[in-house]
Amino acid sequence: MIVLVVQFAVVSPVALYLCRWMFGLQCRNSQSWEALIARLGSGWSGHELSEHFLWKEGLNATPEESWKRIQGARGLRAIYRNAGVMLEMADFAARHSDSIDPLLLETLRSDATQIRARVLMSLIQYPVSQARAQMNAFRVASMYMGMAARMTQMLQDHAGMALPAFVAAM
Repeated sequence: MIVLVVQFAVVSPVALYLCRWMFGLQCRNSQSWEALIARLGSGWSGHELSEHFLWKEGLNATPEESWKRIQGARGLRAIYRNAGVMLEMADFAARHSDSIDPLLLETLRSDATQIRARVLMSLIQYPVSQARAQMNAFRVASMYMGMAARMTQMLQDHAGMALPAFVAAM
């Protein structure tokens, strides 16, 4: 009897996790460009970083200026969320198109992962060392600019109908 209870206690959470995971995959696979773009964070715009945002890489500001332009932790949280959404967009593009350059997709995935890790590092460092956190935020902003420009190019080449909504959301 005790063995049955232990087995149930072990198997139930695993089964629940697997069901939730499969439901998440189904939801993710049924998304559209419009649904993904609608999830991009609002309230902060990457246009604060550069006049060429979405079309060219590179910042024209110091780390202190970039910290102010991204509005500190608020902008970093928006960058974190948007990088995750752009990662899902790259995965969506990979699932629905065979003509997208695999190197571009891998670069987008790598950028999103690095951006998210650096944002967390920057937010953790800010109470201890504001200068180091601002430098990390500057690097994050620069990587984010590059990722957004590559995503814009990918959408322009392979999903032109989604490009205007992406530009408006960013």
